[in-house]
Amino acid sequence: MKRIITTAVLLLFVSTTIYAGKKKIQFSTSERDANIFVDGKLMGKGNVEVLISKKSCVKVRVEKVGYLTYHIEFCNEKESSKPPKSYHMEMHRDDAYDASVQTDIANIDIEIKSNKHKDVAWKLINQIVLSYLDVIETTDKETGYLRTAWQLKTFKQNTIRTRIIIKQPSDSTYKIKLVSEESQRPLTSVKADELYREWDRVLRKYKDIISEMQSRL
Repeated sequence: MKRIITTAVLLLFVSTTIYAGKKKIQFSTSERDANIFVDGKLMGKGNVEVLISKKSCVKVRVEKVGYLTYHIEFCNEKESSKPPKSYHMEMHRDDAYDASVQTDIANIDIEIKSNKHKDVAWKLINQIVLSYLDVIETTDKETGYLRTAWQLKTFKQNTIRTRIIIKQPSDSTYKIKLVSEESQRPLTSVKADELYREWDRVLRKYKDIISEMQSRL
């Protein structure tokens, strides 16, 4: 009997020691299926309990496709800055996501064969490109190469840059690449190449440029 009582007391002591000074936050989001990460670990969706040890902080990240990503830190360090008992995160739509479409033609060479004379085709290509993008940075009719300047668009949590690159491996064949890249941060310089990576989406204003070339060439 003494052993049972001693074990129960020990378990109670250990349990009390583990949770001593910890604070709990009932954390919820406006999107019930949003992923909630605590210190990088996925804890659940929509509504989770966040535990904060005494004299420490935790970082909470909330993510859902099509919505902005949110970061917030809670600390349990001082009496004057206790974490709240509950916290509700109101999520908002990702404006870059809504201004774009997912596509499988971004960042790859799309080959187009034309039945038009190469001079006529080259002139038509330039006309189509300029109807979508403002500035052609490099063009060489003799080698069949064209590249536009980057077109930049910044959003709340992202910057998107877009350009067209065209190569002509033969008189009747053209390779068109619609380059779409993101920085995952706002107001990124168009020249900061190291901050950009390929994006599997394309801004809506450019989504028809490849299909138009295919139909008109």
